[in-house]
Amino acid sequence: MCLILFAYRVHPDYPLILAANRDEFYERPTAPAAFWDDHPFVLAGRDLEKGGTWMGVTRTGRFAAITNYRAPGHDRPDAKSRGFLVSDYLTGTDKPKEYLEKVQQDRGLYNGFNLLVGDTESLYYYSPILDEISKVAPAIHGLSNAVLDTPWPKIKKGKEKLTKAISYKIIDEALLLSILSDSEEAPEEELPDTGVGKEWEKMLSPIFIKSSQYGTRASTILMIDHDNNIVFNEKSLLPELRQWKQSRFTFSAED
Repeated sequence: MCLILFAYRVHPDYPLILAANRDEFYERPTAPAAFWDDHPFVLAGRDLEKGGTWMGVTRTGRFAAITNYRAPGHDRPDAKSRGFLVSDYLTGTDKPKEYLEKVQQDRGLYNGFNLLVGDTESLYYYSPILDEISKVAPAIHGLSNAVLDTPWPKIKKGKEKLTKAISYKIIDEALLLSILSDSEEAPEEELPDTGVGKEWEKMLSPIFIKSSQYGTRASTILMIDHDNNIVFNEKSLLPELRQWKQSRFTFSAED
């Protein structure tokens, strides 16, 4: 993922409401969200190049999502795929904090990342940049390619829009998806300086990214209510067809 907006224990009916965009090169082979054949309890899209994923949920209510940390010049070509940090959690049995303690020990195997892992009881965040495992506080949060709640323009705008969208008792999934489709670029004076140059900073500044080779490939809504009913609603781009596929899954978390 390259943008994750989420309300954690803010709405009276939904402990977790999340809206996220995955940004990637269009040529990278990807499978849209589905229950996996090799792990039928895992619901997620899949990176067909390496085999991991960027975000998913299980039939028991385990959840994980990742974003890359933007640090040009510091990424190693021999690093392990960060998508395994999500898929290993989803297919495993470790509690969220226990899992992140293992990730912390192996952080040197990966290029920079931000990782959220949780279940129906708790939610934790870890980034090697801070090298601190944190229990996520109840609030509306935003995560892109810097650490949690870094006030980039897309994060500030996204959090404001999410705050308004969840102010109603009944959550409108279409409204949440519309937040993720905002392609307005940030004003130049508000752009961060992450070392990729002004042209790329501007292209990467919207909530929804589009360019000739790289852009938003999936927009996903995840909601979990107090009875552990789960909604997973995703729009996935099929680049070869230049079409979007929408899939919606609902189920109750199992014990």
